[in-house]
This record gives sequence, C-alpha cells and structure tokens, in this order.
Amino acid sequence: MYSPLRKDFVSLTLGEQHSHSYTNGKHRRQSCWRKWKQLSRLQRSLILFLLAFLVICGIFSYPTLSEQWRALSDRSMGEDWDETENQGLQPIPPGLLPKVVPGVVQEEPPEPQRPNIPVLPKPQALKKPPSKRGPPAMQKRGNVSDWQVKDQEEPPFRRDEEQEKETKTVISWRGAMIEAEQGTEPQPSAHAKEAAGQAEVEGAAPLQPVSVKPVDRAEAVREAFRHAWKGYKEFAWGHDELKPISKTHGEWFGLGLTLIDALDTMWILDLKEEFEESKEWVEKELSFSKNVDVNLFESTIRILGGLLSTYHLTGDTLFLEKAKDIGSRLMPAFNTPSKIPFSDVNIGKGTAHPPRWTTDSTVAEVTSIQLEFRELSRLTQEPQYQKAVDEIMRQVHRLDGKHDGLVPMFINTNSGKFTHRGVFTLGARADSYYEYLLKQWLQGGKQEPELLEDYLQAVEGVKKNLLKQTSPSKLLFVGELSHGRLNPKMDHLVCFLPGTLALGARNGLPADHMELAVQLMETCHQMYVQMETGLSPEIAHFNVQNHNGRDVDVKPADRHNLLRPETVESLFYMYRFTQDSKYRDWGWEILQSFNKYTRLSGDLLPFQANTQSFPRTLKPMSSGQERLPNAVNVKVVLLNVPSGGYTSIGNVRDPVNPGPRDKMESFFLGETLKYLFLLFSDDPELISLDKYVFNTEAHPLPIWPSAS
Repeated sequence: MYSPLRKDFVSLTLGEQHSHSYTNGKHRRQSCWRKWKQLSRLQRSLILFLLAFLVICGIFSYPTLSEQWRALSDRSMGEDWDETENQGLQPIPPGLLPKVVPGVVQEEPPEPQRPNIPVLPKPQALKKPPSKRGPPAMQKRGNVSDWQVKDQEEPPFRRDEEQEKETKTVISWRGAMIEAEQGTEPQPSAHAKEAAGQAEVEGAAPLQPVSVKPVDRAEAVREAFRHAWKGYKEFAWGHDELKPISKTHGEWFGLGLTLIDALDTMWILDLKEEFEESKEWVEKELSFSKNVDVNLFESTIRILGGLLSTYHLTGDTLFLEKAKDIGSRLMPAFNTPSKIPFSDVNIGKGTAHPPRWTTDSTVAEVTSIQLEFRELSRLTQEPQYQKAVDEIMRQVHRLDGKHDGLVPMFINTNSGKFTHRGVFTLGARADSYYEYLLKQWLQGGKQEPELLEDYLQAVEGVKKNLLKQTSPSKLLFVGELSHGRLNPKMDHLVCFLPGTLALGARNGLPADHMELAVQLMETCHQMYVQMETGLSPEIAHFNVQNHNGRDVDVKPADRHNLLRPETVESLFYMYRFTQDSKYRDWGWEILQSFNKYTRLSGDLLPFQANTQSFPRTLKPMSSGQERLPNAVNVKVVLLNVPSGGYTSIGNVRDPVNPGPRDKMESFFLGETLKYLFLLFSDDPELISLDKYVFNTEAHPLPIWPSAS
C-alpha cells in the first residue's frame, strides 16, 4: 500500500510538429497587460479613441445599410425614383433592368405608372440640373454630359431631401398631387419585354429609347377649365369676372361676361353639364335691357362674337336671338359725324359717347368689330350691320398718316382722321387692326382686294421699320417706332403675329411670312422661359447691346401676367400648319406654369404678425380691426382648403411671391384654355381652319360659302 501522502504523476511529451499550437493563456494575458502598461499615456489614449470611433461608426452605419437592403424588396420603383422630366430624360419601361456599361452614360427615368417591381440602381453622382430659365445659349435640357455614372459594383444611392425638393414640381389635379411634367407611360408589349430581357442577359448594348405615349394633355386642359369654372360658379355665377382670392365677383358691364365668353369653349371641350347650366342662365337670366354703358369693342368681340360662335357650333337659335338683341343695341355707337364709332354705348338708353377725357377712339377698337357685325348681317339678312363696319375700313384704307402701311393708334370720331401721329406699334391700341385685315379677307372668301393690299403693305412695313435682333441670342422682335426712333419694347399682345403670319402663308401669301412667323414664335417662347416663373410679362424690353448677358429685361411696372392667350394662340396655328411637336411642348410648359403660379387651391387669409416674435405670433384679423403695435399685415395661404379659379399675378420674376392680383379675366376661359385644348387635340377637323376664322377673342365664325 502506498502512503497517503504519495502522489502519482503522468509525464506527456509533445512532438515538435505540435509544439507551435500550444499557448499559455494566462501567461499571454499577463504579457499583454504588461505591454499595455508599458505604453505611454498618449499612445493608450489614441488607441482608445480609435476603438470608440469605430464603434460609433458601426452604430450609425447599421440603419443605413439595413434600409438599403430593405429597399430592394419593399419599395416600389415609383417611390424611389425622382422625377427627372425637366431634364429631358428618357423613361425606362417597367420590368426592364438596365445594365451600367462602362463608358456609357445612362439616364434616370421619370416616374412611370408605379408598377410594383424592384428598385433599379441609380447613377452615383447627379449634378443639379441647370435652370431652364435664361438665354437659349445658357440652357441645357438633360444633356448627358451632366451625368456621372458610378462603377457597376457600387450600390444604389438616395438623393438627399434638399435636392429632391429643388427638382420635383407637383400640381393639383382633381384633389390629387401629380408630377407637373410627368409622362404617363403605357405598359410595354410582350414583344418589347422579350427583346428587353434578351438585351439585359447579353449585356451587349445600352438601353434604346422606347416610344411612349405622353400624358393626356387635352384632358389636363379640361381639368384646368373645370377648376376655373368651379370658382366662377361658386363665387361669381352670372357676373362678369371672378375674384378668386377674395371669393367674390367683379362687374364691368353686368352681363355675365365670363359665362358668355366661355360658352363655345365648353362646347369644344365637350363639357356638357357645364354648358347646359350656362345655356339655362342665358335663356332665363341674360337680359340686355339695362341702363349700363358698355365698351363697343369689348362687347362685340366677347358677347356678340361668343353668341354667334355658339350658335354656329350648336345650331341653337337661342344664341342667335340673343346676338340680334345685343347687336341692335350697339348700333347707336356708329351715329357720329365721321361714321367712326364712339367707344361707349348705353345699351338700355340707346345712346353713345366717347370717353370723358377725349373724342378719340383707338384704331384697334374701331377696326376689330368687322367679323362679328358682317356675320350678323349674313345671318339676319339685315345689311345695316355690315354696311356700318365696312365704311370704317374704307375710310381707314384711304387715310393719310400711315407709315409704310402702319397706322397710328388713335382716330378722331368727329373728323375721322388719325391723331397722335408718329407712334406706330403692333401692341395695345393697334394690334388687332392688322389681324382683322387678313381675317376679313378670309371670311369673305378672298374677294376683297383692298383688305389684302393693306395687310401685305403692313407686313412689309413691319419688316422695314419694326424688326430688330437682340444680343446675345439674336432673337428677332417687333419694337415700336416713335417719331423715327425704334423703342425695343414689345407687348405680349404682339405675340398674336406669328399665328396671323402663318395663317396668311397657309392661304397663299409669301413663304417668307412663315419664316418670319417661326422666328417671332421663338421670341415669344423666350419671353416665357427667361422669366423665373415661366410666365411672360405684359411688356418686355429687349437688349440690342449685350451689356448684361440677357435678351429680355422687364421694368417693375410691366412684370404682371394677366393669363393672356396670344402666345398659345400662335402656338396653335404653328402646330396646325407645321405639325412640329415642339410647339405643343412649349404650350404644355406654359400650362404647367399657370398651374404652379396662378392656380388657386386654397384660401388666402389676412393675418397680423408681431415683428418682435415673427413668425411665432400670427393672429387672424377681423373686419375693421386696427393694426396692433409692432405688427405688420401678412397673408397666409392654406393650401388644403378647397377652392377654385386662376388669378393674374403681379411679378413674373419672383417665383416665391408672384403677387396674386385677385382677378380672373374672362379671356382665360374664352381664349387661353380654348387655344391650349385645340393645340393638344389630335383632331385636325376640330374647328378646321379651312372652314372657320377666329375673331380676336377666339370665337370661331364660319368662312362664307363663296370662299369654296
């Protein structure tokens, strides 16, 4: 037996091949600690700082990485893509996965119809797109040189919120928010999908452009009309004009001017419900037996022209009877010594008079009533209407004081002579004289050579005396001649001229009229795109010397926009005759700018703000309330409050505060939206220009049968 104090031991010897795997853990831990203690305090601090930094970076990077992985399965492609239509990029059809080919620049598509498919990789670095505003030489529209593409191996990225706000624009459409310049794309066909899939597998070439159907622009115009009509119906029904901000109405003649002006627009846009309601008002409420002064020119082009046009489109004699009524009540205006009519008529008393401050009438007013009165005579077989207006044209044809076919702006109702000679313009007070020379000639079947002679002479006078080019972009514009000196000033009203020139060229007049029309159409377009809101000012001043790099300057008093139609009118003619889609695109840009800066979708409410605590202290103002100490009056727009209507704005150069003016002109419904709809319509026979001629308020009247 062994003694209890004895212990047994087993000896184990390891071979050399295994000796390297043995480690004494305790000894190593003690050795690391000794080495750590041997480090200086600075070295230990640096190591601890680096370790803490790596831990923090890991914490912050974890959510981002998880979101990116989650996005590949959870997000729809439409929610992840930014809208890039303003950069002119081509869309990628749903279901087609692009491959990034080295050295090939690929573009990011705009938002499609939101199919539920995985998110596609995006280019790495997207430069902020250049502004579309500015001289043509400064503009870029999605040029591929603006894009930088990341290597194929790198993950997709998300654009930051600030840049997203800068590039995305939305408009309200029937209470929903949609991209302002979206292209609604159809689903690709099975054949297209198959071909696309083959290209993806092979990876041999970049994606090719796919033909797509644009958004229904004509329907967008219908929606814009309904929105404007909603405000008019609710707040100004039966009155002349809507004040959409204050939600009330304004009166000019008290004859339902907006409603009558819009009758044929509703018919053309196929808005049957709105038309029937308006027809009922005309039948039961419209009366011209009122002791009220009306302007001869405005009443003729808006009311008489609107009623005659609606009669021709509908065949309903209600409108012809109303046209006879107003036409006969306007005739006292022609009872003057010279047969040049007075500007104002009291349609209830049967009296007429000039303005209080002068015995003159403007040339445009007395020479732009002929289409309507001539047509009234043809329909009623009563010659006095045409006789009165034809006499005006005969007198003007032989008057002294013209300058190469250009006429002064005023004519005296007593003497029948031009006054204020020496100033010649195609803008206010003279514009539609030139328009009606051509259109009377067309209306009468091209049987009146004096009218054509005056028109051709006037066009040559414009070329000789009024045309000038800007610097730096060489835009051709029509200035004003004042006592032998050219003033580089052009009213927006002058933008009727490209369409009129194109109409003449279409009917056999010299081909260089169309060339001039193309150049002036570009200038009118630039009057829009060079403004920060994308809307033209009332008057533009052109630079003929390159002193500030801009073609167009605008004086503070001229910066307003009244929703005028002249540019879209000419775009309609230019597209009808050339089928060049750029004219449609320009019109679409204008409609979107109207929607963005003049469309009202909420209440504009008055508030008082304390200047010492602004913007925290906002107190609604009550009627008659006095201003509080240290307070200023401000207005706050509540965009979620339903409303309707479009309004003029005061400053096209200020997109932040365009200055709403609380007035929707009747011609916005009567002309602007009508021409936009006709521009976007694919039916060339919808108001055929071989069968109708438009008056200066966009009311189509038939070309007389003798023309055929």
